[in-house]
Amino acid sequence: MYDVACVGILVADVIAKTVDELPGKGKLGLINQLDLYTGGCAVNSGIALARIGLKPAIIGKIGDDGFGKFIYNVLVEERVNIDGLVVDPESSTSASVVLVDSSGERSFLHCLGSNAEFTDKDVDFNIIEKSKIVFIAGTMLMPNFDGEPCANVLKKSKEMGKYTALDTAWDSKGRWMKVLKPCMKYIDLFMPSYEEAVQLSGKEDPEEIADVFLAMGVKIAVIKLGKDGCFIKDLGGQKFKIPTYTDIQPVDTTGAGDSFAAGFLTGIVNGWNLYDCGKFANAVGTHCIMAVGASTGIKSMEEIKAFMRKYDI
Repeated sequence: MYDVACVGILVADVIAKTVDELPGKGKLGLINQLDLYTGGCAVNSGIALARIGLKPAIIGKIGDDGFGKFIYNVLVEERVNIDGLVVDPESSTSASVVLVDSSGERSFLHCLGSNAEFTDKDVDFNIIEKSKIVFIAGTMLMPNFDGEPCANVLKKSKEMGKYTALDTAWDSKGRWMKVLKPCMKYIDLFMPSYEEAVQLSGKEDPEEIADVFLAMGVKIAVIKLGKDGCFIKDLGGQKFKIPTYTDIQPVDTTGAGDSFAAGFLTGIVNGWNLYDCGKFANAVGTHCIMAVGASTGIKSMEEIKAFMRKYDI
């Protein structure tokens, strides 16, 4: 049995640090550090879940190339189940160049690669059947999976009695709710970032944003607010604004939202109330930004809870 099946994008992240400005055309700029890490919402969340102490599985697609082998080996090393990982010799593994500035914020150059070839036909429902939660991670970056195919996977998962969750990525094409609308009624837990949520809802107030999503059929709406923590509201009217750990200086914010999602899902798996889910998720996201790389800073549940006691807010 698996706690969470992470369905979505797998990416090799080439992280360049520190980049406060780009050199002009034909010119060379020097940076302090250049490293290769695993990335992509499904990978980031899967590794974070494993490090916390849960049993995750990955469902997605990589190419038969150096980046793909790197992701594969890291997932095995991190004890994430890879039975649902499809290796496609006809496509290249998705990759990003992540530019990290002196404040820890990042910008991305992204190649869709094999994530663009991932479809609902690649989903192994034997793994879904063995999982408590089905988490779609990286919507907007899988053009052959987003929209109706994703809705079909969520619908079938619900019919199988599974708890469903979905997190979005930034939609550079501006389609937003046109892509997500068919999925919304099948989502138990929806966790977009504030910036993405504004685009999806047309609202700016977190509670008004959450109300839009709840009216579309989502059971729990969680708006990730970055340095301001998170806002949570459910269909029963429960609502919480939970601050995060602002005393921690960010080193690299790459993967913070995915780590937050892993923290929240940990709470759902363990039957915690929504406030405790949000508080733990904030702490996991904070651990992410304390180290370079999307998963490097994630600790065990016991270590994260010790951190929460030390920095209780």
